[in-house]
Amino acid sequence: MKNAHSIDNRNQTIKEHLIGVAEKAASNSVELMRDYAYKAGIAHDLGKYAEDFQKRLKGSTIKYEHSACGAIEIGKLVKNEVDEQMTYLLQYCIAGHHTGLPDGGTAADNADTDSTLHAKLKRMEKYKGTADYSSYKDEVKLELPDYSELTAILHKSKDTTELIETYAFFTRYLFSCLTDADYIDTEIFYSPDIERGLKSDFGEMLEIIDKKLNSFTLDTQLKKARKSLQDQAFENCLNDSRINILDMPTGSGKTLCSMKIALKKLVEHKKKRIIYVIPYTSIIEQTAEIFEKMFGKYTDIVQHHSNYCYDTENDSTLEKLKRSTENWDAPVIITTSVQFFQSLYHYKVSSLRKLHNIADSVIVFDEVHMLPKEYLQPCLRAIGYITKYLNSECIFLSATMPDYTEMFKRYIGDNSFKELITDKKDFSFFQKCIYSNIGMTDMERIAEKAMRYGSSLIIVNSRKTARNTYQLLSGRKYHLSTYMTPQHRSETIEHIREDLINLREHPDTAPKITVVSTSLVEAGVDFDFQAVFRQLAGLDSILQSGGRCNRDGNMDHGDVFIFETDEKPQDDMKVRSSIVKDMLDKRNDISSEECIKEYYNRLFSFSDDVIEENTIAKKCSGFDRIPFRTYAESFELIKDETISIVINNCDETSDLLAQIRFGGKDVRRKLQRFSVSLKLHGEFDNALKSGLIHDTGYGVYVLSNNDYYKNETGLDINYQPDYIY
Repeated sequence: MKNAHSIDNRNQTIKEHLIGVAEKAASNSVELMRDYAYKAGIAHDLGKYAEDFQKRLKGSTIKYEHSACGAIEIGKLVKNEVDEQMTYLLQYCIAGHHTGLPDGGTAADNADTDSTLHAKLKRMEKYKGTADYSSYKDEVKLELPDYSELTAILHKSKDTTELIETYAFFTRYLFSCLTDADYIDTEIFYSPDIERGLKSDFGEMLEIIDKKLNSFTLDTQLKKARKSLQDQAFENCLNDSRINILDMPTGSGKTLCSMKIALKKLVEHKKKRIIYVIPYTSIIEQTAEIFEKMFGKYTDIVQHHSNYCYDTENDSTLEKLKRSTENWDAPVIITTSVQFFQSLYHYKVSSLRKLHNIADSVIVFDEVHMLPKEYLQPCLRAIGYITKYLNSECIFLSATMPDYTEMFKRYIGDNSFKELITDKKDFSFFQKCIYSNIGMTDMERIAEKAMRYGSSLIIVNSRKTARNTYQLLSGRKYHLSTYMTPQHRSETIEHIREDLINLREHPDTAPKITVVSTSLVEAGVDFDFQAVFRQLAGLDSILQSGGRCNRDGNMDHGDVFIFETDEKPQDDMKVRSSIVKDMLDKRNDISSEECIKEYYNRLFSFSDDVIEENTIAKKCSGFDRIPFRTYAESFELIKDETISIVINNCDETSDLLAQIRFGGKDVRRKLQRFSVSLKLHGEFDNALKSGLIHDTGYGVYVLSNNDYYKNETGLDINYQPDYIY
């Protein structure tokens, strides 16, 4: 018997491993792809039957690529053109199950130097005679799946782009089923005592959130309107549509409302988990805190984002939570848009392992309007596939909801979608601000005007402008930007909240407060200012900024001022700002539903070519040539590539940096709380050349001179120290 794995005089035979992986892969899969998953599992490690691989188990360093062997063998079963075209799907997954989904490439690819599917299939020719793995035939039998049902689905594609996109989705999905099964089966052999599996009592969670929502007093028209909108959403949510639109104004309780809807759907439609997808880590932390306080006794919540680290020492539950970030086998997951969509479009095993666990889920996309417009096609296609073929349901959540009707027609096929709020007359109670256009001005005048109010918030478009404006302010003032570490931002936000509460409770004696910030406060940060000043930007940003003004409706109205300076917006901001500027000249109320619809229609229309071109099917001439890896490497929801710089100005960071050599990902993740991101091209390059930052030698960069960082304003790479000699 030949072995797949060996440790401490224990062996797992190849046959045991192949069957174990096949069964787990099939268990991972929806019924449509179950036979594919089983047969991919049986074939994935056939190359381990070769003597060269067996020698490696005993310590040989001979180079041997076993992963392509199963792909070659399953290709030998092809009998017709349909078999040939559909079998590529299996071959991609088997050949890439260690290194990631490869590009398809072409038959002309070089077997020695290229890493495409075609090259991998040719490469094994080198091993003839020295890598005979044919003894697998004595232990396992290979068969092709029945391709008829999937072929029928593909034949319904309306064009070549949809055909390739659908084929690519099912390939990634199968890859996820296979690679997670391979990982788990191997883990069980090497570490049989490892515990997995998190639990949740969804019924209790639903009761808790019901009690919470029913505990609010209805002593104002606004609170009554909030409950009316929520009740309307609850009544409409148990429908047959897989995609639901929850369009609710700022301050209407969207977070709790959406979680109750997700729980109702999960319980009634017998789903496995809730995945809450949020664009910003700052919003994630606040949302996670709300849910953990409410449900912590009845569910395990997995946070999966760059700012969160599980300190797992001597805690088995935290160990399981940490492991669940690998494949999302958890009841409640809170994650970022980047993590979610990379789990659908990456080529690496570490990212795609999660995809199969997105099936049978209720997925909430918070602040869905923030999906980058150039990625609307792949994001909406992915949502269409996971709802249509993986039995999941989605909730689109936003206070500035785009009209996605035309985009849905293009990219989610015949999937149905439904608005949960159809009667919007109560929206008027949430129009708590008057939007006024100041026009062209300068920051000195804005600062002066802002300080006249008891509490005011100034939101600008750049970190540099935020810092400069902070210097113009006097009295009780605060600054927020991503030049500050997450730790200092969180502390500052708490101080601001305390001051706002004090001002509300003691209006005659509490000091005035003025805050200047970048756009990071626009969503998910529950501030309530008397006035907001917003530098010209996109309409979504302006209206989200307005949500920080008179949030609780304690005044007749709050003031939101839109202003423009001689600072010229760049790139996408330039397009968004120009649309808003035109609307300000023509519309009386830019917060109206009609204005929001017009804004997004114009924005999508302007970007139509970019939206239409962003597909993996572009320049793809067949199923065997799909550029999985190339497309994944270009799939960047966040465009500006950044590098984190650790600010080593406290004992905790010093201790963590001392562990960096041995601590791996856990230490790096903890350091994120004490780091600032710099743009790779420009800021980072210049800071490194000047010696402002230095490399620890382990890929972690640290600020060399702490004079360049101030707790209240963050990092200033252009700071000029005033040294006395």
